[in-house]
Amino acid sequence: RGKGRGGTERLAIFGPERARRGSELKVMSGIETKSPGFFTRSLREKKSDRRGFDTDRLIFRDDEVSYALGKDGATRKKLELASGAILQYVGYMAFIAGTLKERRRCRDYITWLLQQRRGSVTIADTASRDDVTEVTIPPSCKGWVTGNRGSELRRMEQLSGTYMFMALDARGEERL
Repeated sequence: RGKGRGGTERLAIFGPERARRGSELKVMSGIETKSPGFFTRSLREKKSDRRGFDTDRLIFRDDEVSYALGKDGATRKKLELASGAILQYVGYMAFIAGTLKERRRCRDYITWLLQQRRGSVTIADTASRDDVTEVTIPPSCKGWVTGNRGSELRRMEQLSGTYMFMALDARGEERL
């Protein structure tokens, strides 16, 4: 037990590494909300090249956190599910835990998500990725596929555990 004001206590989390890290980050997120800077004050961005399980950190700008979180955390959960990584926001910092492949995927998804705020996203080389299926959409069907303000895509994402958006290819042609 902590002694007097400002004392801290230790929380023990048992179980497999991945589950422990997910729980730890969830607890850190809640504490950071109530006590800003408690965990993140002295942290910087971190990008690990370790192939196995590790955690990367990415710093958001002020306006990016709420967009990347989405209503009731829906966007964060979508990116987490589609990438296979654990994604948790602790203050203005994204913690991305998982294998190297999962962490890279999650970073890409966050990058593309934030690019969508400023306009079209170009993904030039999808052939080298094992996490994408491209669908060419005729102009006459684009509204039907996306729905009002993307509502149909969001619905399909929720049902399938994927992340979908209209993107440009290297030639500047739009596809899903």
